[in-house]
Amino acid sequence: MKKIFALILLFVTVQIQAQKFDGLAETPPMGWNSWNTFGTNINEQLVKDIADKFVELGLKDAGYEYIVLDDGWMAKERDENGNLVPDPVKFPNGMKAVADYVHSKGLKFGLYNCAGAQTCAGYPGSRGYEYQDARSYASWDVDYLKYDWCNTEKLNAEGAYMTMRDALKAAGRPVVFSICEWGDNEPWKWAKDIGHLWRVTGDIINCWDCEVGHGSWSSWGIWKIIDMRKDIRSAAGPGHWNDLDMMEVGNGMTDAEDRSHFAMWSIMTSPLIMGNDLRSATKETIKTLSNKEVVAINQDELGIQGFRFTNENGIEIWLKPLANNAWAMVFVNMKNEEVEIDFDFAKHDIGDDVHGRMLEPKHNVYSIRDLFNHKNLGDTSKSMKAKIGVHDVLMIKLEKK
Repeated sequence: MKKIFALILLFVTVQIQAQKFDGLAETPPMGWNSWNTFGTNINEQLVKDIADKFVELGLKDAGYEYIVLDDGWMAKERDENGNLVPDPVKFPNGMKAVADYVHSKGLKFGLYNCAGAQTCAGYPGSRGYEYQDARSYASWDVDYLKYDWCNTEKLNAEGAYMTMRDALKAAGRPVVFSICEWGDNEPWKWAKDIGHLWRVTGDIINCWDCEVGHGSWSSWGIWKIIDMRKDIRSAAGPGHWNDLDMMEVGNGMTDAEDRSHFAMWSIMTSPLIMGNDLRSATKETIKTLSNKEVVAINQDELGIQGFRFTNENGIEIWLKPLANNAWAMVFVNMKNEEVEIDFDFAKHDIGDDVHGRMLEPKHNVYSIRDLFNHKNLGDTSKSMKAKIGVHDVLMIKLEKK
């Protein structure tokens, strides 16, 4: 009997270990990451400044929650006991003090590491130290871990991420686990029970539609990322998200392109992780990032990823089913000139075959709300006419009257 009980206990223990933390990231995570703007040039004061700006600029009130330090926060070597050590120059008071400051603002704190022996920037990776590192994160009150995929020779991706998932669970502190293996191993097929979000492409770069080569890998512009993966939207949902990478809003594109970028990340239920310097952000950038009506589309409780409806004459139309039989709709001007649209809803059959939802303007009338200009545009009983600037967007919400 004791032997049977021991086997049952072992089975239950394994089952517990084989689960990520539930109840986290039920909507796409929202926050800020240091990499896009700062690379490894990060320090304690930067984190405090960003936390202060979350509150001052209304970003916390808009829903942004996580402040995540990317690569470069640790010293180049582990200590004599094999522990990760925060860089003593960049973080003289240690990582717990940084986390405490972030938490004092009502926000959450995240760190980065890598499944390989070294991180992408050459700092100590977690290979062979997963459980030890997870205990360090728990002792520092870390809430979020971004886990990269550099220097992972001969590792199996699914197995490597399972190991860190189990290590985080064993450490006991609930952590949002962000899988960052760039979509190379199709994580949308296996990561649902391992992480809360997974990158689907390589690194983003601040351009509309470009590819920038770096030898063996490339950085991708906004529309390159949007177009890169097909037929994976069914993998996204509460607690498990396709991650299109940190946003480049405020990092050098036009205000119109920033709006389109933000609208697309929202309609595709990507995590909304800012990547700009909030200390010097323009009013227009903050206006875009803190737009609660657009954020609400991203954070809709159904968690359905949007889809492309049409792509004709330089206009892309995207749709996303929402709770309470509402829909979000995005018209993006891909041209280098202003365009006029005249959209007759009654002439279109609109449905989401993956989730079995229909928008039926032929049989129902829907109110139209312009989410960037915060005004009502009538309803679907008449065709909708509008002008859209170069690379700009018209984003609307449709609600049944």
